[in-house]
Amino acid sequence: MPNDPMPNRRLALAGLLAGSIALAMPFPALALNDAEAKALIGKLVDDLNAIINSGRSEQAMFRDFEALFAKYGDVPIIARSSLGAAWRSASASQQSAYVAAFRTYMATKYGKRFREFIGGKIVVTGAKKVKSGYLVSSMAHLAGSAPFAVEWQVSDKSGQNKMFNIYIEGVSLLATERTEITAMLDQRKGNLDQLIRDLKSAG
Repeated sequence: MPNDPMPNRRLALAGLLAGSIALAMPFPALALNDAEAKALIGKLVDDLNAIINSGRSEQAMFRDFEALFAKYGDVPIIARSSLGAAWRSASASQQSAYVAAFRTYMATKYGKRFREFIGGKIVVTGAKKVKSGYLVSSMAHLAGSAPFAVEWQVSDKSGQNKMFNIYIEGVSLLATERTEITAMLDQRKGNLDQLIRDLKSAG
């Protein structure tokens, strides 16, 4: 359908919940189980709904979304994956600055669309073990659209149970962000410091 708003809304939902691609490297054996993975995503969804329906100002919500990403998402892994090969050539200080800037960028970028999700509901339906941890399944119910599938990848690789990727009807949020971040870096002729500054001020 021309000008169908749903692809953008679904991408916004993924950004709001997440905060590149899934890691290609194998994960170690996990102590994490399906009940813990489901519980993590259940708490994430509860906190997200509380932010969206809080009635707070837009800027306050951006700060809340950023804190949400930091609490439930493996932000360093997500940020590193979004930057791709450029991460390996970055200095330690650049890597640290990029992670912080990326977290703020994600919160601001997707937080601007929060009004579209007021009154929505996400229901966790199950979890299964996969090579990279657990894949938690859910259904998203938003006003004015048919329910659609959302899957969350969760692992304890960082030492804590964290979400590190989201699939909206099979499409990876992190793959989408890696494409966009790569394009942004190319536009700046590979200048990572400039990218970091621009991510901080994005939006």
